[in-house]
Amino acid sequence: MTELEQRILALLDARAADASICPSDVARDVDPDDWRPLMQPVRDAAARLAASGRVEVTQRGRVVDVTTARGPVRIRRPQA
Repeated sequence: MTELEQRILALLDARAADASICPSDVARDVDPDDWRPLMQPVRDAAARLAASGRVEVTQRGRVVDVTTARGPVRIRRPQA
């Protein structure tokens, strides 16, 4: 598991079970001063976690494929 994948899961663990995070939350956690270049790597990490069933990526509340989604997305634990 990569550092970014671990950070995603750690940030989700620190929130309520039904809460979501923004990829920028992860990027800012890793590098508060130069987080923008980390946005695509965070989305890539979220895609790997989603493929393994550990997270869901949503857009406007609907689960989406982060590899093809354009615009803002959120990351959350899978919903039952």
